[in-house]
Amino acid sequence: MDIALLLIAAFFAGTLNAVAGGGSFLTLPALIAVGVPSVTANATGTVALLPGYVASIFGSREDMEPAPGLSMRLVIVLSLVGGVLGAALLLVTSNAAFNRLIPWLLLAATAMFAFGPQLRRWADSHRAEGAQPSRAKAVAGLLLVSGYGGYFNGGMGILMLALFGLLGQTRLNAMNAIKNLVSTLLTAIAVAIYAAGGIVQWKEAFIMMVAATLGGYLGARGARKLPAPVLRWGIVVIGLVMTVLFFLKL
Repeated sequence: MDIALLLIAAFFAGTLNAVAGGGSFLTLPALIAVGVPSVTANATGTVALLPGYVASIFGSREDMEPAPGLSMRLVIVLSLVGGVLGAALLLVTSNAAFNRLIPWLLLAATAMFAFGPQLRRWADSHRAEGAQPSRAKAVAGLLLVSGYGGYFNGGMGILMLALFGLLGQTRLNAMNAIKNLVSTLLTAIAVAIYAAGGIVQWKEAFIMMVAATLGGYLGARGARKLPAPVLRWGIVVIGLVMTVLFFLKL
């Protein structure tokens, strides 16, 4: 039954990530439900979803360009540094402390997902027409978002899209492509840190990795037929249910 739960959760998590994001709303609770400690569950779920991030690079590589204020080299370096810092912070977080943080992190990620379009519009409205962001602000913003992603994966994509919009990137395809690159890099380096720190349960990770990859490949076609608002609010409902359940466990 534990394996079945992990397979089902990972399959649908892969599908959600391929279409709109939000896969960690399923992988983290599923791993905790089968008895994996919360910090290890967060790391293991991130490992399971890594192949989907890697595949996303190849699907969007033609549109890839850095946001204003950043070079491609800076994007790569900041993604890796942020991923290392976030993953290192997770390593020194106790399970008890992370258990207290989980519902708040899930709530924040759910809110970011629910109000993602409004967040991006806010970013656009606060960007002066033709204005170029300072290099320091661009660097600090990407470093913070990458650090968040290395620590907790949920809502990371929405934060990145808002950041790139605020920096002056206007083409959505380019924003998505660079988001995919940053997500892959920081997740890959975070996974390496998790593995070195011994907080990955590899049996569960490999089981979920296969199911998540299959879900991303096969499930995305069916999910794409759903109206975007239905899909978005379905993910929001999942996030809210998981948030309430974790608050009740505090």
